[in-house]
Amino acid sequence: MTEHEKLSAGKDYDYRDPELQQLIARGKALLRVINTSQDTGQRAAAMQDFFGQAGDRLVINGQISAVYGVHISVGDDVFINGNCTFQDSNRISLGNRVIVAPDVKFYCGAHSLDATQRFGIRPDGTRYLVTMTKPITVGDDVWIGGNVTVIGGIHIGNNVVVGAGAVVTKDVPDNTVVAGVPARVLKPLAPLTTPKGD
Repeated sequence: MTEHEKLSAGKDYDYRDPELQQLIARGKALLRVINTSQDTGQRAAAMQDFFGQAGDRLVINGQISAVYGVHISVGDDVFINGNCTFQDSNRISLGNRVIVAPDVKFYCGAHSLDATQRFGIRPDGTRYLVTMTKPITVGDDVWIGGNVTVIGGIHIGNNVVVGAGAVVTKDVPDNTVVAGVPARVLKPLAPLTTPKGD
């Protein structure tokens, strides 16, 4: 199993691996274009290259940060506001018609509650931070409010509103409004009969 395969499987992996380092460097180079270019064509091409999959009519309104980029997939008509963080040490998937407000954070990585398990020792004697990763999945027709944090292993359903400042630590069912720390269901939403644009 390669280090990249270990990462994707949520196993302990070595980020110093040449393949992972190459992916990180590639992602940083494309992010520089996305975050600074005034050339709309160049920026659009960089967005298509940066994401593992990018749907039609993707808008990034401001600067974002990510580790790899290639682990992120977004559907059609996705709008991502500025200062969002994608800690994509595992897969992050956004469905169609997803709105991501400013300062939203998607964190795939986590560390052991047991402090004695947070660092390992490589065969050469060097120490490293042990990280466990889990994917994040966001369904269709979701609005994620400002300054929301979503942790690894979470599935947010379809037709969901996540209130500003929420910390999402459990799966969110379809057709709901959630908010709070930790996020909890505040009220149901009427199911969508025909999603917009279909």
